[in-house]
Amino acid sequence: MSEPSSARLLIRPSTDADLPQITAIYAEAVLNGTGTFELEVQDEAEMGKRRAEVLGKGLPWLVAERGAQVLGYAYANHFRPRRAYRFCVEDSIYLHPDARGQGLGSLLLAELMARCQALGVRQMVAVIGDSQNLGSVGVHRRAGFEHTGLLKSAGWKFDRWLDVVMMQKALGNGDSLPPAAGQ
Repeated sequence: MSEPSSARLLIRPSTDADLPQITAIYAEAVLNGTGTFELEVQDEAEMGKRRAEVLGKGLPWLVAERGAQVLGYAYANHFRPRRAYRFCVEDSIYLHPDARGQGLGSLLLAELMARCQALGVRQMVAVIGDSQNLGSVGVHRRAGFEHTGLLKSAGWKFDRWLDVVMMQKALGNGDSLPPAAGQ
């Protein structure tokens, strides 16, 4: 990361041109982190396919950029594929290692929540890999997410069992009103 820190931070919709940097950020998370339980690094074609699937559902995939450097990305996808879940999304946030601890995760999450709410999403779920992932837990807690569960020893990575923390936040009217007719 060589861009000067004085360059303006921009959170914007991702483009195909961002895929090399998105792929590199995710590869680092797979190889060195427990925020994803994926064990194999995915290539740019696969990351492009995943992004296209999210965008094809009309859901956001954002990047945080300073200068020409993508510092991180966030996206929302339906929590589960069945139609009844159409008002509930799961968020995912990944940051370049040099960009962690600077509030970028919170900025990405805030923009992601705003865009999802504008789309009529009523609930956002965080499925946080590793109960020791205090950075992600903190980002979600500061954004108003509440702890809703813990899946103990749900994953095996780096020769140890990992828990999954479940957190949730209502968006907009949440469950106080039914969705608009026809949704």
